Amino acid sequence: MANAKLAVGDKAPDFTLPDSTGKDVSLSDYAGQHVIVYFYPRAGTPGCTKQACDFRDNLAVLNDAGYQVLGISPDSQQALAKFAENQQLTFPLLSDPDKKVMREWGAFGEKKNYGKVVQGVIRSTFVVAPDGTLAEVRYNVRATGHVAMLLKNLKLAG
Repeated sequence: MANAKLAVGDKAPDFTLPDSTGKDVSLSDYAGQHVIVYFYPRAGTPGCTKQACDFRDNLAVLNDAGYQVLGISPDSQQALAKFAENQQLTFPLLSDPDKKVMREWGAFGEKKNYGKVVQGVIRSTFVVAPDGTLAEVRYNVRATGHVAMLLKNLKLAG
């Protein structure tokens, strides 16, 4: 059963999820700001680590341009806390163990994994505009080079 995908111009579904420290974080906390929300399968795996470190390494550029970053995975708070500490990640990592938010955003469902169709987290990235609508929607993104592409699309890099 495929979930409906979101599109540019759609209202970003609000959510409240615990971060790696146990504090609740809501998308509405960032109302009036640009927010990059990205969904990834699992903290500490090679692809997810590469992607998170790319966001970390470009966070100053993003923050200076007015963008906040939120990473969401089905990991436990403990796993996220360890991931954040090991990789010195300074942006919020949110825990969505029941995958409710992922489903609302179309970031969980059927995907191909080594040629087989499986149910899982679809690596996805969204840019939420200050008015709460989606300015950019990307499903099935690659972990490597994704942040560089995003910076280019947001006109923050050459």
